[in-house]
Amino acid sequence: MAARPGYLIKESFSNLRRNVLMTVTAIITITVSLTIVGSALLIRQCTNNAAQQFRDGIELSIFMKSDATQTQLDATRNTLESLKTNGSVKRFFYMDKKASQEEIEIVLANSPDSLDVFDDLANVPTSFRVVPTEAESIAALGQRFKDREGVLEIQDDSDIKRVLKFVGIIQVVLLSIAVSLLVAAVLLILNTIQLAIFSRRREVAVMKLVGGTNWFIRLPFMLEGLLQGLLGGVLAFALVFLGTDRSQSAIRSSTSSWLQTFSVTSGQVWSTGIFMILVGAAVGAIGSAIAVSRFLDV
Repeated sequence: MAARPGYLIKESFSNLRRNVLMTVTAIITITVSLTIVGSALLIRQCTNNAAQQFRDGIELSIFMKSDATQTQLDATRNTLESLKTNGSVKRFFYMDKKASQEEIEIVLANSPDSLDVFDDLANVPTSFRVVPTEAESIAALGQRFKDREGVLEIQDDSDIKRVLKFVGIIQVVLLSIAVSLLVAAVLLILNTIQLAIFSRRREVAVMKLVGGTNWFIRLPFMLEGLLQGLLGGVLAFALVFLGTDRSQSAIRSSTSSWLQTFSVTSGQVWSTGIFMILVGAAVGAIGSAIAVSRFLDV
């Protein structure tokens, strides 16, 4: 007995109307479960984006002695060029005495007594500002120049390194939570669908007794589950989209530059939404197929 497309669609929508309460229960379960999962995934994406901005902003400063010779400066520059060539350094630039003096004037604007020392350009140290390809390698990179002739001091963004370590821990925790929630959501949705089909076990038995094949009986239930999953996924995405829009507006209006790094792009929101909808549809269809299978042996 082959199932015609027209019959499948008609039977599926008819069953949805006849079992409104269980249909609504299944849709709400899918919506709530996927909303929590989608939120966890987007929060993790926020921390991912923040971590990337921190990595891009981390910088190594190689301060040269004020009396460093041109040969010593060229040797440092050549080493950095070779590190850039082999991929250890993303970019670097040289701060000459004039540029360094202007920077010092900004940094020490509230300490005029300290500024007097740098009035004479001869006392101003030059420096190389280096952005490593991998933020975690900044300490090892600084060690290469620490004892080099002409180098006065090495400074790195150790605070940002600690932030990156903390953000990395958060990412692992959020990923674990997202995976756990996804598994829990799948089990919860499967259980809800199974309860819905359990209430219709007599209907399945009658169809089986009058000659319906397993797939003839199973397909309408799978289409029902697919429709429930799609609707639940769409509703979950709508809730996540609204919540993300509100939270991102609050972040953008914040005066904290640190907080503003925790943002997501519209592409990331939509890709997460599509994932939620696909998961809802897949779990709905597969869950219905699994749930109805236990009642096919009569």
